[in-house]
Amino acid sequence: MLLAHISDLHLDGTERATERAVRVVRYLGGLSRQPDAVLVTGDIADHGAPEEYALAAEVLAELRAPAYTCPGNHDDRAAYRKVLLGEDGSGDPGAAVNRVHHVAGHALLMCDSTIPGEDAGRFDAETLGWLERTLDDLGGTPALPAFHHPPAALHHPVVDGMNLLNADDLARLLTGRPNVPALFTGHAHTPAVTTFAGRPLVVAPGVVSTVRMPWEAGEGFTDRAAPPGVAFHVVDEDGRVASHFRAVA
Repeated sequence: MLLAHISDLHLDGTERATERAVRVVRYLGGLSRQPDAVLVTGDIADHGAPEEYALAAEVLAELRAPAYTCPGNHDDRAAYRKVLLGEDGSGDPGAAVNRVHHVAGHALLMCDSTIPGEDAGRFDAETLGWLERTLDDLGGTPALPAFHHPPAALHHPVVDGMNLLNADDLARLLTGRPNVPALFTGHAHTPAVTTFAGRPLVVAPGVVSTVRMPWEAGEGFTDRAAPPGVAFHVVDEDGRVASHFRAVA
């Protein structure tokens, strides 16, 4: 299975953010092999406004592969549900947005790690319960959770202060579940790979900007001149995940 993974579009209606997102979508559309799915791990909108989600829906509709999304700390659950997901509003618009999608013999678990109104993340009781029930129901089906906030330190003084606050709860939930070969996140605006709960944790690069690490030269928290990035994840039949990163010029 081949997955493309993008994150942190921060669509705000400006020409700059829109052009970068469109550039990435066109790059993915031009691949000689289309991914089985495109994961979009949050901060799709910059202010959580309905018009930003309308723009996101328009941009993502140009993908040739199905796109599966989850919210980030800049997203608004109610507007996200109504405009991007097209829900009718019959449920609780402020509830966590958790979805499972079955692709190529795998389950893609798009999880909501957001705390409304805050930058840091948390898997609330609703999401933890949903994740546990879903994994139980899947049995041995390989499952790949994707969410916004990394649950492990990336060694950036600002980013690490806004990560998943209850990572220990997630680690306990994953204990004894070998059918979860890797986890995918965004939020950090930098391509990164580490481990969490004994398995790979892969962080997608940002589309709108790239965070400067403490040892890099340059002024400011982010490098807005760096090109947007994409991660590719290849999941083989033995459950191994190989990830590759590309800058989209």
